[in-house]
Amino acid sequence: MMKSLMTAAVAIGLTLGTATAYAQTGKADGEIRKVDAETGKVTMKHGPIVGDLEMPGMTMVFQVKDKSLLEKLKAGDRVDAVVAKENGAFFIQSAEVKK
Repeated sequence: MMKSLMTAAVAIGLTLGTATAYAQTGKADGEIRKVDAETGKVTMKHGPIVGDLEMPGMTMVFQVKDKSLLEKLKAGDRVDAVVAKENGAFFIQSAEVKK
């Protein structure tokens, strides 16, 4: 009995531990204001972010995990973006330039 309780406690602890690493995501239309390849950051003015994040429109700085994304973006581009919040930091996961 004690062994099964300990096993259950460990399983719950592992589940809770992975929940904190879960990235919240959302989609937004935006305009790229600045691309900083050196720091791996993008400044974007975006409309409301819908999805897990549910944020109003604003201008903010996002990090990118995949720096190759920076090669596709330039100031003035209008984009459809997928953004994520992971461990307190905001990232652009993907951004498609609108034609």
